[in-house]
Amino acid sequence: MDILDNLLLGFSVALSLQNLAYCFIGVLLGTLIGVLPGVGPLVTIAMLFPITFNLPAVPAIIMLAGIFYGAQYGGSTTSILVNLPGETASAVTCIDGYQMARQGRAGPALATAALASFFAGCVGTLLIAVAGPPMGEWALAFGAAEYCSLMLMGLVASAVMTQGDVIKGLAMVVLGLVLGLAGTDVNSGMSRYTFGVPQLSDGIGFTVIAVGLFAVAEIVANLELKEKREVFTGRIANLMPVAKDIKDASWPTVRGTVVGAIFGVLPGTGPALSTFATYMLEKKLAKDPSRFGKGAIEGVAAPEAANNASAQTSFIPMLTLGIPTSATMALMLGAMTMQGIEPGPHVMMSKPELFWGLIASMWIGNLMLVILNLPLVGIWVRMLRVPYRWLFPSIIMFCCIGNYSVSNNPVDLYLCAFVGVLGYVLLKLECEPAPLLLGYVLGPLMEEYLRRALLISRGDPTVFFTRPISLVFMIATVLILIAMVVPAVRRIKPAAGGG
Repeated sequence: MDILDNLLLGFSVALSLQNLAYCFIGVLLGTLIGVLPGVGPLVTIAMLFPITFNLPAVPAIIMLAGIFYGAQYGGSTTSILVNLPGETASAVTCIDGYQMARQGRAGPALATAALASFFAGCVGTLLIAVAGPPMGEWALAFGAAEYCSLMLMGLVASAVMTQGDVIKGLAMVVLGLVLGLAGTDVNSGMSRYTFGVPQLSDGIGFTVIAVGLFAVAEIVANLELKEKREVFTGRIANLMPVAKDIKDASWPTVRGTVVGAIFGVLPGTGPALSTFATYMLEKKLAKDPSRFGKGAIEGVAAPEAANNASAQTSFIPMLTLGIPTSATMALMLGAMTMQGIEPGPHVMMSKPELFWGLIASMWIGNLMLVILNLPLVGIWVRMLRVPYRWLFPSIIMFCCIGNYSVSNNPVDLYLCAFVGVLGYVLLKLECEPAPLLLGYVLGPLMEEYLRRALLISRGDPTVFFTRPISLVFMIATVLILIAMVVPAVRRIKPAAGGG
């Protein structure tokens, strides 16, 4: 009954005109951004992040969440019609979705993607409602040592689970920690990493890091790409799938939802990894694996379900534990912090209208997305014809206006440009920026919990190993490191021997 009462509270919040309007704006922007190749949810949320500073907390979080899961929907449109994913998580949909479009079955492919996404989104939202409260109650038993250990595990996991070199991932986390600690130390009043610049005494703003690292750097990187798109528009007919399509796509949708829901709560994984894992699972389970890559509808349904389930369930650890599992969730965490809300188990008790209103708005938003995506396919196709070089000046302008509006400090614009250059260099060095943002967000929190734990234990560092929950997190951190470092060392040895 408690869940039903809480859901009724959530729907009463989500169905207010203001929150409905911001939910609609969020999912519409998310779909639009998902459709445009090269501009993902990270860039959009980073770009619009400063605007939410002047909004009430509930509508601001509802809108940002709508952008996130709305982009998961929109990305499938470009994958199917242009063979170009709107964002990373939709890359797998290109394999079979584009082939279906070439065979004149773009309509069923788009409808299957939308319906699978809707199903997975609803299940993911239900999981938040069911799993959130118990996880929040469990987290209430956490002390300073447990939170510090949990954050350490989250940072290490985000570093080692990113694509590429483990060492680079860990280096990004450390760089993020350093950037997060810049400014005046609250306890001692001493300046750290300010290099004598007075404007850095308050630290580097979250919007500066987010906009520079993702919006500016991604725009510069995308401008290097040659634009060559072949849009299939002439044969989008018979939008709804036939009975055989529904039968073939049903179980892959369910399996994709399960896999995506699991990946969503794991740090450092995100929707992209869940889509690849689901696609490989379907290929192994298929009676005729050779159909994949040639227009198999299972290759559209399963990844799209995994994509959206992962996007929804990634809110669980962020809302209940205050631990973001991805860079986008780190942005959401930053938005809550800027609104004066401390993410964690206390959110459900101190801000029940936010927690349950967000959950209810996800159901409403998923319904809005189905209604939006199918009838507006023609409009999205026309949007694909806009060259990216025409879009980037307006995006940069919004980034500058948003950054300046937060504190009216011109230095923030110079810092944002510097961080943008840094982000571009990191992309060239094949260093993923997501662990850096996670380190920046969690660094100050982890430092605060570390100090509290050592203060309570009178400076005894063994407190992290004598408390059972903290010990489990520390052991898990070591195991994650071993699991990723050992294979890397084994690859280095043969290379050294061969040289």
